[in-house]
Amino acid sequence: MVIEDNPGDFALIEDYLQEYIANPETIQAKSFKEAEYFLCQTDDCPYDVVLLDLSLPDGSGEQLIFDLNALEPGCPVIILSGYSDFEFSVRSLSLGVSDYLIKDDLSPSVLYKSLVYNIERKRILHDLEESKSRYSHLFHLSPQPMYVFDLESLKFLDVNQATIGHYGFSREEFLSMTIKEIRPAEEVVKLENLIQSSRLTQKPFHGMAKHRKKNGDIIHVEVKTNFIKFKDQDAILVLSSDITERLKYIKTIEKQNQQMREIAWIQSHVVRAPIARLMGLVNLIDLEKATDKDHKELLTHIMDSAEELDKIVREINTKTKEM
Repeated sequence: MVIEDNPGDFALIEDYLQEYIANPETIQAKSFKEAEYFLCQTDDCPYDVVLLDLSLPDGSGEQLIFDLNALEPGCPVIILSGYSDFEFSVRSLSLGVSDYLIKDDLSPSVLYKSLVYNIERKRILHDLEESKSRYSHLFHLSPQPMYVFDLESLKFLDVNQATIGHYGFSREEFLSMTIKEIRPAEEVVKLENLIQSSRLTQKPFHGMAKHRKKNGDIIHVEVKTNFIKFKDQDAILVLSSDITERLKYIKTIEKQNQQMREIAWIQSHVVRAPIARLMGLVNLIDLEKATDKDHKELLTHIMDSAEELDKIVREINTKTKEM
């Protein structure tokens, strides 16, 4: 879009554009009011760039820049001025203008370079904004507690909703705290040594730690860290997974396994002893000398049962050792 009320200047700009661009699409707005109408047709800026003359029938100077930026802050604006006011050109750039060109110095190549530079700059800024937005969504919408802290001061720089919900502190409380304040007192020295080591080695940390909730509960967590730049500050991103219940479950399983081993020991040592004695007593009886058929058969059954019970106890003992 070219916001220019002078038809001669607009025709010259079109000629310059055609020198480097095949079939350029341009639209002319002869006043700010007309430009406002075109720009308000869609939510996003429908134009790659806006060329703005600072002397319009219904606006001029700094106020015109303010009004246009308020109307379409995301669109690159290149000033086309007939005045080479250096101070004003610098000031206009600080107001959000992308470039400042003097009409008397304008040429096809100068205009083309400015257009290409500012369109590409707009694309890069757009990609950066999208990247920041994706990071923000991944961070804040993660179901796992995540937070960022400053590498020097150890102050919290950002926390996601999962961290707020799990630890019980509000966002404002977190941002006024350091990571020392979610550690039990006996863990603080260990934390300081770990941070110092990370600063020196520049290696992320992955391990176990104890954290303290707002209500005083102590939880066991598995933390994974990475070094990042957060608003130009050296920071560490932390993913914190509460493994308290998992550790309790493992402890319960280990206790049950210990009980099983104790039971197996009792079976292999206490129960097996009388079985061994029983088998020994039966062996003392000379089955060959027994004349009573029923007596001999009864002793055979006793021996078979004792051997079977002994085999079962041995199998239980073997399986327990494999646990």
